[in-house]
Amino acid sequence: MIRRTLLYVCFFTILLGVPLSRLSAELNYTIIPENPRPGEPVTIAVDSALKQAVLTRGDRQFARSMFFAITAEIGRPGFMAAILTVPSTVNPGAAVIQLETDWGSFYEVPIRIAGRDFRSETIALTPALTGIRTDASPQRAVEVDRLWSILAATGSEVFHTGRFVPPVTSTRRTSAFGSRRVFEYSDGRTDTSIHAGVDYGVPTGTEVAASGKGRVVLAVSRITTGLSVIIEHAPGVYSIYYHLDSIAVEEGSMVEIGQLIGLSGSTGVSTGPHLHWELRINTENTDPDAFLARPIIDKDLILSRLYNID
Repeated sequence: MIRRTLLYVCFFTILLGVPLSRLSAELNYTIIPENPRPGEPVTIAVDSALKQAVLTRGDRQFARSMFFAITAEIGRPGFMAAILTVPSTVNPGAAVIQLETDWGSFYEVPIRIAGRDFRSETIALTPALTGIRTDASPQRAVEVDRLWSILAATGSEVFHTGRFVPPVTSTRRTSAFGSRRVFEYSDGRTDTSIHAGVDYGVPTGTEVAASGKGRVVLAVSRITTGLSVIIEHAPGVYSIYYHLDSIAVEEGSMVEIGQLIGLSGSTGVSTGPHLHWELRINTENTDPDAFLARPIIDKDLILSRLYNID
């Protein structure tokens, strides 16, 4: 079904003494896409005020997102939206998205997570890169803590709702989102990780553009990721640009879609010149290609489903 209606019980009205038989109310909602793959973002839109959306399977929670308001426009009503990501480690199959109210009641929306295959790759590191990746210094700990405090923040401002644009004009990619990586250290040890973004194999000095309008929340040099920029686009939605050779924006500044934010390079843990482009939604690594293909908030589609507005 394209337009969905659920029934719920409002526990707040129970406190007012309203009989249970009178507590049902309708909620119109839509989910885009309806059968997401691991690593893909899911946009949930509703016509009522809700608190958060939580992706669950059984008694396990995989992801969550707070709802935020999309304001009304002339001749077009507003709505509430939340964006969460199906983690790239989740197995395909049935799952549930709980839509929760401020007072503890919730709706259960069944979804089905589609299957997806990810590549595997082995990366050999030089002694210098091994040293950087295994750095356990207090400075690195400070940098990690700051990064996660930024990515975990969910404000209320919506700067960008449309599609992303690619951060570089080149289409040459040297590593895909979600790749299962094995790092071979110079001392013979190994370590594993999941590639959180997309790598573009571009020469040092290639212009890097903001993939969407937003606020620059980080523009610094970091031990592991080198010269780094992070842009906030919507509550909990951040695009990330690593291993730059130079930075052209300042923290706190606003950038427009396609605006120059720096030049690509090979700083930090990097085996050659490239741009690492990443998308994080409520801290979860997310396939950035999803928002090249569709808007973050597809207002036309959502309004057509919620209100039958063309």
